[in-house]
Amino acid sequence: MKRFLALTLSLVLALPLAACGGSGNGSTPAGGNATDVPAEASTELNIYMWQQYISDALIADFESQNNCKINLSYMSDNADAITKLTAGGGQEYDLIMTCDAYMDSLVAGGYVQKLNLDNIPNSSNINEAYWTAKDYCVPYLMNYIYVVNNTETCPIEITCYNDLIDPALKGQISTIDGARNLFPIALVALGYDPNSTNEQEIAAAYEWLTKYNDNVVAYGAAEQNLTNGTACVALTYDGNASWAMGDKNTLKVADFESDPVQLGFDLYVIPTGAKHVDLAEKFLNYITDPQVMAKNLEEFPYSCPNDAAVAAASESYRNDPARDFSYKENVFFQKDVGDALTIYNDYYQKLKVGE
Repeated sequence: MKRFLALTLSLVLALPLAACGGSGNGSTPAGGNATDVPAEASTELNIYMWQQYISDALIADFESQNNCKINLSYMSDNADAITKLTAGGGQEYDLIMTCDAYMDSLVAGGYVQKLNLDNIPNSSNINEAYWTAKDYCVPYLMNYIYVVNNTETCPIEITCYNDLIDPALKGQISTIDGARNLFPIALVALGYDPNSTNEQEIAAAYEWLTKYNDNVVAYGAAEQNLTNGTACVALTYDGNASWAMGDKNTLKVADFESDPVQLGFDLYVIPTGAKHVDLAEKFLNYITDPQVMAKNLEEFPYSCPNDAAVAAASESYRNDPARDFSYKENVFFQKDVGDALTIYNDYYQKLKVGE
């Protein structure tokens, strides 16, 4: 689950919506009324999301229970999902995964449709603090982004983001990707708002990230790089940290003194014009069932906004050291930065090509 924003939301939101297909189970015959046609349950559900982020057994069980077929397609970065949504995603998909940073613009642009939460009663298990645009999305999992280091091989003590640009860590860091994941840590390190829309501050964050880049050995695969010794430090998601820390007991979450960490959410939305809304709602209700999500957490041990599912999860999940840390009291969230996303994207492209 690696994020790389290659397109700006402000640009793609200018694209017109493609012609929409029928909502619900299908279209109404010419000259007819929707109430004249008996509803037929959908038998196919098309989902677009991150790869290796949901249990195969969960998918198979839902298919069996609902006599249907789920077709999963996978995104490589958030830009993929945004492009799908703004180009008439309902023509191809019934559910698309996006994140909290873009919901305001997606709702304002009419690219996602309002949910009938009465058809998703299990959504009440989700902590109210973790909803974003509540009537338009259902939170799936959430990710703390923090620093993990190998206590045996890391040459310095890490207590803040600025330690990550220490020359002693040259070629030692494995890191997540994406403008809206990396620029916030630089902004925090510089004492700025992590969701700044000020170009001078974003430019300063770019300069900070060029120093960070000097210490990066790899983008992505943090858990493998930590466990095989390629890196001694990683900026990564809590689920990935859980896998790594389970394999290597010398890894620990760095103890920050004051810097906040990012908490992001992956959300399911129904794109405008989706053809199988009935089955999409059933799926959303299914994955917010506490027992179902508890089983999913065994395989994908990310933080979960579903309080009832966390309570139903195994003791090993609830006591996982990858989520047992003080950062939970000192976090920041991604916010929709509007037109400033173009500025972020421009500087991010410069960073990636090494200018």
